[in-house]
Amino acid sequence: MKNVIITGSSNGFGLKAAKDFADKGYQVFATMRNADGKNAAVKADLQAHSAHIHVVDMDVTSDESVETAIAGVLAKAGTIDILINNAGVMYLGITEAFSIAQAKEQMETNYFGAIRTMQAVLPSMRAAKSGLIINTSSLVGQISPPFFSTYSATKHALEGYSQGLRYEVSPFGIDVAIVQPGPFGTGLLASGQPPAHSDVLTGYGELAGVPAAMGAHFAAFLQSEDAPKPQLVVDAYLALAEMPAGKRPTRTVVGITWGVDDMNAAKQPIQDRVLKEMQLEGVLRGTDA
Repeated sequence: MKNVIITGSSNGFGLKAAKDFADKGYQVFATMRNADGKNAAVKADLQAHSAHIHVVDMDVTSDESVETAIAGVLAKAGTIDILINNAGVMYLGITEAFSIAQAKEQMETNYFGAIRTMQAVLPSMRAAKSGLIINTSSLVGQISPPFFSTYSATKHALEGYSQGLRYEVSPFGIDVAIVQPGPFGTGLLASGQPPAHSDVLTGYGELAGVPAAMGAHFAAFLQSEDAPKPQLVVDAYLALAEMPAGKRPTRTVVGITWGVDDMNAAKQPIQDRVLKEMQLEGVLRGTDA
């Protein structure tokens, strides 16, 4: 039985992934904040779903919380085969009006939070000479549409970190894969905050109301029958988990693509070629062209 840690398991992709991985025979460590508080009902639901699911209280924005939680998983399971960094928050609005503090809040979860968990599991994966890390990015980890800039910056950062790390850990039999979902009805929009600098909004006139209208439009679409289903992302996680080591693609786009699949296909071969020209072939084992 392989052991998988899934962050952000209280809702959305993470909640569904915890159940589906358990159904496939994985031992799942579903992490979330406030597992015995506001998420107590989710914890009970997951534990009732399968004896293979263990709910772990973990806050990815806290060094101590991550270190304690991962140490507890290792004490129980012995090894960690897969880490899925799924936790995330997104703020939508006029970019200039978001404060530095709000930008940092998103970075703490979406970028630094992923780094914390990766650094906590990598020593055991290197010792085992195997492992898979799946980092949940976004289409806006490659493109930068208006009003998503502070969120997009976190995903661009995560993709840059993941790409370089993939090369470095591949000699240890560890894969790092990026999943890039398009828009899905997971409640991510509801995780945001309005811009802190409301005085800035007055200078934008009618444009200041566009992000809210865009959010309402997206929310309506994502609840419609025509919207892509979140199950597609969970299926992508499962497909990556079950692929042979060293054969997994660097990036997987899921749902609406907005041309990001074309960007991936164009950019990855260039990066691999440049690194080979720099005589870094030795760290390229297991990457795709």
